[in-house]
Amino acid sequence: MSQPTVLLLARADGSRVATPFKTLPLNAADPFMDTRQIAWSGADGVSAGIVDAGEVVDIEDFPHTEVIVVHAGHVKLITQEQTLELGVGASAVIGRGTTLRIEAHAGTQWAFCAMSTETPTPGLTFLDPLAMLSPSAAPEPQILIGPAPQCRSRNAFEDAETDLRVGVWDSTPYERHGRAHKLNELMHLIEGSVTLLAPAGSSVTVSTGDSVFVPQGAPCAWKSTRYVRKVYAVK
Repeated sequence: MSQPTVLLLARADGSRVATPFKTLPLNAADPFMDTRQIAWSGADGVSAGIVDAGEVVDIEDFPHTEVIVVHAGHVKLITQEQTLELGVGASAVIGRGTTLRIEAHAGTQWAFCAMSTETPTPGLTFLDPLAMLSPSAAPEPQILIGPAPQCRSRNAFEDAETDLRVGVWDSTPYERHGRAHKLNELMHLIEGSVTLLAPAGSSVTVSTGDSVFVPQGAPCAWKSTRYVRKVYAVK
């Protein structure tokens, strides 16, 4: 695809975003092949975009691992072991190989980050926005502008084969210089606001309830002036 750049997937208020999407399935078994809109699809098997849903779908073998963040409507994920009910702002991981029923109200939409993988990791993982977090590393001192922030995180889902990690992270305010993004990352802001700046001077401000995808290698700087808490999916 084109040169990697910051891609805004969905706003909390439902307003239109400038990101271009293509209606394409992720694979031949994609249960949402007619309503999946892809903003990014990388050679490493990572894709991101949005899905419009509004029906009941029974899936014997979910064909990839998918992180979803609900932006409109309501969706119920049902397996033999558990049921997750996700309203606006809620998020979860559907593991590769899961047998489940998806019940989506009419007009439901979610942002997604999907990962192609051969090894099954069946099951559902709810991403608790209030999860207890542990201290984690701050950005490298050489790229910081001002004092180092205090950061915390917790992985709720990990896939050893692909090194996909999904969880919750928070940080005190900080600013850093631009650099190529080290990983593919889906971010959904639970609280706060951050501005991601490109070298040419353009910027994307991501606020509470918004979802954004930053491909690996996309150049961007970070500027937050207040506490930030987010759901992340990184690979």
